[in-house]
Amino acid sequence: MITTDHSDKRVAVTVFGEFTLSDYKEFEELVNFKVQFEGQVDLLMDLREMVGFTLDVAWEEIKFSRQHAHDFRRIAILTEDQWLTWSAWVSQLFVDAEVQVFSEEAEARDWLAETAEAAP
Repeated sequence: MITTDHSDKRVAVTVFGEFTLSDYKEFEELVNFKVQFEGQVDLLMDLREMVGFTLDVAWEEIKFSRQHAHDFRRIAILTEDQWLTWSAWVSQLFVDAEVQVFSEEAEARDWLAETAEAAP
């Protein structure tokens, strides 16, 4: 299950339990909408409560990252899981965005806010 939130040029997603393909599709729809009407966006992915993801989500994430390689300015990932941290760094190969991993939500939001204030 996921919850989503969005504001001007920002999308926030929190994953609870298993991250399923239907959850990922919901995330994709929101990002596609924001990018279409606002251009590049920042992304906050809170994965601290995620217990796993399905294989089809992993495949969809690879495809999505390649399709949206230029659609993100910064991506902040909230996690304390080393595997997810490593995966976040690998994701940088597919996107132009800066990707940073955080354990504290306030730090992640502050980092994203720096970009929003400096962005044209």
